[in-house]
Amino acid sequence: MADDYTVEWTRDESEREGTPLAVLLHGHGANERDLLGMVPGLPGEFTYASVRAPVAMGFGAYTWFDLDVERLAYSSAAARQAVEDLWRWIDSRRGQHTSVTLIGFSMGMALATSLLRTRPEAFRAAVGLSGFAVDPQRGEGMTDYFDDDALAAAKVPFFWGRDQEDPIIPQDMVDYTHTWANSTVKLTKVLYAGAGHGVVPQEVSHVNEFLRMTALRD
Repeated sequence: MADDYTVEWTRDESEREGTPLAVLLHGHGANERDLLGMVPGLPGEFTYASVRAPVAMGFGAYTWFDLDVERLAYSSAAARQAVEDLWRWIDSRRGQHTSVTLIGFSMGMALATSLLRTRPEAFRAAVGLSGFAVDPQRGEGMTDYFDDDALAAAKVPFFWGRDQEDPIIPQDMVDYTHTWANSTVKLTKVLYAGAGHGVVPQEVSHVNEFLRMTALRD
């Protein structure tokens, strides 16, 4: 539910009104502190809200939905529920902010792109790092959920950063994400050799530039 998330905010509640909101969505097996190290390199105009995924894995690790790590297999119905729960939280907070931007890493990118595909008009921009977009054909519950036609019409700016040799995300997921992104969003795609399944300083610098050119521009 909307109030059940643990969230790390970069501003006190009294300082958030009228600021643009950037929602940080971490990857499988991480927590809400995982992406905060990026924040000093990103635009200071934002209020950043780093949200902890709801499914506990133990030892400070969380996931947005259950995942077979070896095959990266998951239930589309579980992914859809995670998106619906996040929508309740975003809708409960967005009214005090001038805009909402999404930043997702790995599985967090799957959540960010899924949010974008359900209500594209709600977001100023989105960033996906070392992750993938959910293929609605991979399972039940998602086939009629996304509105990619509306997303294609909106052409929301989307930054996709990854290492071509990422050892975690399978090539079929990369191929699907590439096809999806090229047909829907206003895509900025950058490859970072040596990043592996992670984020490198140059990438943070590029995300900073992207956000300034898109989410902070009138």
